[in-house]
Amino acid sequence: MPPPPAAVLFDLDGTLIDSIELILNSARHAFTRLGRAAPSDAEWLAGVGTPLRAIFAKHARGDSDIDDLIEGYREYQAANHDRLVRCYDGVVPTVAALNARGHPLGVVTSKGDTMAYRGLAWVGLDHYFKAIVTIDSSARHKPHPEPVLLALDRLARAPDGAYFVGDSVHDIEAGNAAGVRTVAALWGPFTRDQLAPAKPSYFLRSILDLPALVSGESSP
Repeated sequence: MPPPPAAVLFDLDGTLIDSIELILNSARHAFTRLGRAAPSDAEWLAGVGTPLRAIFAKHARGDSDIDDLIEGYREYQAANHDRLVRCYDGVVPTVAALNARGHPLGVVTSKGDTMAYRGLAWVGLDHYFKAIVTIDSSARHKPHPEPVLLALDRLARAPDGAYFVGDSVHDIEAGNAAGVRTVAALWGPFTRDQLAPAKPSYFLRSILDLPALVSGESSP
């Protein structure tokens, strides 16, 4: 008997959806709202993939400050989400093709339920995923492996029969720690040099090449 189709997990922001402008604008708004200078784009993007509270904690002046910054961030994010979010080129046909081939699909994101489901619905991807793990789903978050393992549990698949596709070092570290094969998404905001220290199993320049990779038809 041939092995069943591999499970494929995806990060959300920077992997399935291009929300980078929204993320950066939301951060700028949060700091400007308090009369503060925002971190540089590079500083902020370095934390993307981890929980929002953890990112703000690196730049805040205390717990109450974190709450105020998150409130400002979410204020801008909610008001501008649909205007600034879209799928990366090739995402929709690729996800559809993987689904048609019988690959169980999941999302592992550090977003909360509300915005994660909103983003997937907005770009028309929500119905493809049998497991959607958000920051509200687990006690520990990327780069810890817990959310990856939780997604696999919901798909009833073992790590050795799964891939995790992500654009950040935090995604790759979480996937590696969970024992899945990791795919660095080079169509996102980070370069090969930036992702190489996390030691992904594969680098992929186009998501259109993913079905061949996970089905064993190619080895980039």
